[in-house]
Amino acid sequence: MAGNIIGKIIRLTTFGESHGIAIGGVLEGLPSGLRIDMDFVQEQLNKRRPGQSTIVTSRDELDKVEFLSGIKDGITLGSPIGYIIRNKDVRSKDYNDISNVFRPSHADYTYASKYGLREEAGGGRSSARETVSRVVAGALTQIFLTHFNITIKAYVSRVGEVVIRKGYKELDLSIIEESMVRCPDQLTSDAMIDLITKTKEEGDSLGGEICCIISNPPVGLGEPVFNKLNADLGHAILGINAVKGFEFGSGFQSAHMKGSEHNDLFKVEDKKVGTITNNSGGIQGGLSNGEDIYFKAAFKPVSTIMQDQETIDLDGNQITLKSKGRHDVCVVPRAVPIIESMAALVVADHILQNRTASMSDF
Repeated sequence: MAGNIIGKIIRLTTFGESHGIAIGGVLEGLPSGLRIDMDFVQEQLNKRRPGQSTIVTSRDELDKVEFLSGIKDGITLGSPIGYIIRNKDVRSKDYNDISNVFRPSHADYTYASKYGLREEAGGGRSSARETVSRVVAGALTQIFLTHFNITIKAYVSRVGEVVIRKGYKELDLSIIEESMVRCPDQLTSDAMIDLITKTKEEGDSLGGEICCIISNPPVGLGEPVFNKLNADLGHAILGINAVKGFEFGSGFQSAHMKGSEHNDLFKVEDKKVGTITNNSGGIQGGLSNGEDIYFKAAFKPVSTIMQDQETIDLDGNQITLKSKGRHDVCVVPRAVPIIESMAALVVADHILQNRTASMSDF
């Protein structure tokens, strides 16, 4: 199976299945001498882990990372950082009844068609459990980015039809973690929780959106023509399970605007070049322009629902699927650290790529 590696200088390889012994990763490219805040790494894992609240899957994983190489006494050695997160609370028997069934909107059919077999328990590599490896790597690269004063914050901006009507600059992003759904607006957060609770009672599921802001990026990140920063961010974010849409800057709304409305006019304040508006989302011509980089990711509803659904088995027989097991009604709150992690990996990779852009860098 190919396609398990992302990045050019900072490269992440992930491995493992949802119900296997462990999920793991190998992160290459971080320089030596970087002191790792292990508490921060665990905090990011805790945001993603199952069993953290009443509105997420009850699978109870502590998600403690074990570093196998590349770090000594809390400091990076410059060598590949290998790590695993053991799977503790697996219930593979929950999947016995559907081992020969293609679940609607899951990867069962496509995996079986491509590879000739599939891991039924938990979905194997297609499971969102795989993203725990990305969160570890993302936390490490976020620590690296603090040395450049770059911060990354993401929050839930929509669950189903409940949406924040304010822009990110109107919100207090310091209170994101005070919300069970990671929404920094109290009234909207309460409405999201109510909707998730109601939908759970109906045996159904919900999608949503996450907004991510990359603050204080330098000018010039990105490699035209085929490795534009916005393109690499899109590649990384669209590779997250359940992501169906990516909107950068003004996104699809720009199709409804005139150039006179959309253009970001330049200004100079305190001898620093900036823009009056930021419809470009902080990237122009594929390169960062120094303004906040921001984007949204749209997540589809969870495919497993507690309602009868018509599908087929391996022999092509029409059957009625009765799902069971432990599943999220809406994955969006747990996906916030995954979004932050993938953004961090891309930005950190471009920070290092940028060191080769000009002789002045040597």
